[in-house]
Parts: sequence; C-alpha cells; structure tokens
Amino acid sequence: MSQAPTRSFALSLASIALIGPLAVHAFMPVIPAVKAGLHISDSLAQLTFSISLFGMAGATLVYGSLADRLGRRPVLLSGLAFFLLGSLASLFADSAVTLVIGRLLQAIGAGCGMTLVRAIARDAYGPDKLVKVLAYLTMFYTLGPMIAPIASGVLVDHFGWRGVFAFSLVCGAIIATGAWFTIYETRPPASNSGLPQIGLLRGYGNLFSHLRFTAYVCQTGFSTGAFMVTATAASFIMTEMLHRPATEYGLWFFAFPAGYFAGNFVSSRMGSRARVETMVLAGSILSLTSAVLLCVLLGAGVVTPLSVFGPGFFITFSQGIALPYGQAGAMAIEPRLAGTASGVGVCLQNLFGAFSTQAYGLLADGTVWPLIITCGASSTLMMVFGAIPWLMRERDRK
Repeated sequence: MSQAPTRSFALSLASIALIGPLAVHAFMPVIPAVKAGLHISDSLAQLTFSISLFGMAGATLVYGSLADRLGRRPVLLSGLAFFLLGSLASLFADSAVTLVIGRLLQAIGAGCGMTLVRAIARDAYGPDKLVKVLAYLTMFYTLGPMIAPIASGVLVDHFGWRGVFAFSLVCGAIIATGAWFTIYETRPPASNSGLPQIGLLRGYGNLFSHLRFTAYVCQTGFSTGAFMVTATAASFIMTEMLHRPATEYGLWFFAFPAGYFAGNFVSSRMGSRARVETMVLAGSILSLTSAVLLCVLLGAGVVTPLSVFGPGFFITFSQGIALPYGQAGAMAIEPRLAGTASGVGVCLQNLFGAFSTQAYGLLADGTVWPLIITCGASSTLMMVFGAIPWLMRERDRK
C-alpha cells in the first residue's frame, strides 16, 4: 500500500521547487556585476545566465526518464548534490570560463527541481488533485523569485557577486537535508514493467506524436521565454540605462513573481472546474496583450521601471493561470510517461528561455529594441501554440 503524504513531505516537496529560482532568478541582479567584475562583453555576461537555462533544459530530459526507470528519490538526491557542487564551484570561480562551468553544474542539479516535484506530486496525490496541487506548489515556488532577486541585490551591493553563491550554497544544503529525511519513493510499481519496453526515444516519440502534447509544452516554453527575456533585459535597463542600484532592481522584480503568484492563486481556486484548453487559451491571450503593451511603451520611448515591470506583472499573471493547466494537460496525454512528459515540459521551458535570453544578449546594443524583438517573437509563438488545443477541442465537438 502506498504511503500517504504528510505535511513535512509536502513542505519539503515545495522547498525543492526553490532550487530552480536559486539557480536562475537569484543570478539576474548579478549579471551586470559579473560583466564589470570579470571585464567581459554583454553576450558573454548573458551566457553566464543562459548557460543555466541550457543546462537545466538538457538535465530535465534525463531526470524525467531516469525517474521513470530508477525511481524518484535516488535521482532527486543526485540532482541536489550536483546543485551544491555547482554552487561551490561558482563561489570560487576566478574567470568567466570557470564561472560558466560552475553555473552549468549548478543548473544540471537544479534541473531535478520542478521536473521531479511534478512527477512526485502526481504519484503521491493522484491525477484528480494534480492541477490544484501543482497550483499550490507553484505558488510556493514563486517565493523563490520573490525573495531571491531582492536578497541577491542586497548581497551584490554589499558583498559582491560571490555572496550570491554563498547564499545559494547554504539554502541548497538546507533543502537537500530536508529532502533526505522526508521524501520517500513514490514511483508506482507498475512503472517497472511498462517503461523499459518503451525505451527513451520511443517514449519521446509517443509523446510528440500527440499534437496536443506538443502544443502544451511549446506554449509553456514560449511563455517562459517571454518572461525570461523581459526579466534579464530589465536588469540591464535598470542598471545601465536608468543607473539604478541592484537592490532597487530586486525590489521592482517583486512584480514578476507577485503576478505569477496571483495567477496561480486563480488556477488553484478554479481547479478541475475549468477546462484545460480554455485556461491555456485565456492565459495566452492575456500574456500576448501584456507583451504588446510592453513593446508599445518601450518603442514609444517610455523607458521607466513602471513601463517594464507593470506589463511584466501581467505577463507572469497570465503565465500563472495557464502553466498549471498546460503541465497537467501534457502529463495526462500518456499517464505511464508522466515523469518523461514532465521532464520534456520543463526542458522546453528552460530551452526556449535560454534561446530568448541569449538572442537578447547577441542583439544587445544599448537600446530597448532587442527586448521588443525577442519578447514580441516569443509571445506571438506562445499564442499560436496556446490556441491549438482549444481549436482541436472545438473541432472534436462538431
């Protein structure tokens, strides 16, 4: 008989979701300081950030499939160990190359976070409660983006950029200790007999043969890309164009996770009463509208913190509405491949986020136009994929 999840299990599961923000969001205020401290170009400074998204993208594919075969707990603990190793290496990095390597190791470890949290949540709480549980977990996850940039901004201004990695190392150690003592194995026994016959590549093929699955994971991916490029560009706009301190950026950044938290609150209240396709479409429409407003304001020369973070609040609000439904919809396509589906979803979120932010770094010219181009492109593609499941449902109803 399967073990019932306890409150300590739920709290530890939620805390593991903070590993991603420690690797990603905590570094956003650090990028200009790294650029100045290591005397590197915009594109190389951006690489120290985007390498974490590329690393997490690849790692999530491996974690998802390994968790379906070897079990959730051993794969999770291995990932947390990689995160601690990468944080330690980044703390003592003395060049851009060693920092990139450390950031990559940190990201490989952080990739275990939301991938395995989603799969473990589905195992422990069941598919009927999944949307609600994911919404609550994601609400807790937003505490990371709320706290991490503010804390790292203060650390950068008072102790330099290395202080951010010391902070990540301490937090990661606390989370890993909690996971060791409270997270038990949740993989269903039936997984042992079914999945090895499918094979890794065949499992991916089965998932992507469903247009709905492809649409769900691409919608969440491009939605994340729009957010990531806005958040990282805001760091340069605040520091280099508006000459504001990193601490102030961290305080304004609060608008992003606050919007995400509010959107997830809406999703948690709606639960299974709302159709997956409808909520994904609603979130996509609102996100595109917000991105258009951002681009229009910046294109018209209105470059202020409010013109960036105001529309940014609604970009993440709409993401918070659509994301739990898109995740649940993707994992429901092939229930026996729930871990793999979760890994693919997180992979594309990180991959599209990495491409968007690195494209911004390559286009960076000291103006707002690279942000307008990359955010506009990501939002448009997000809208296209967000509409597909709804259109397919309408077609099936006729």
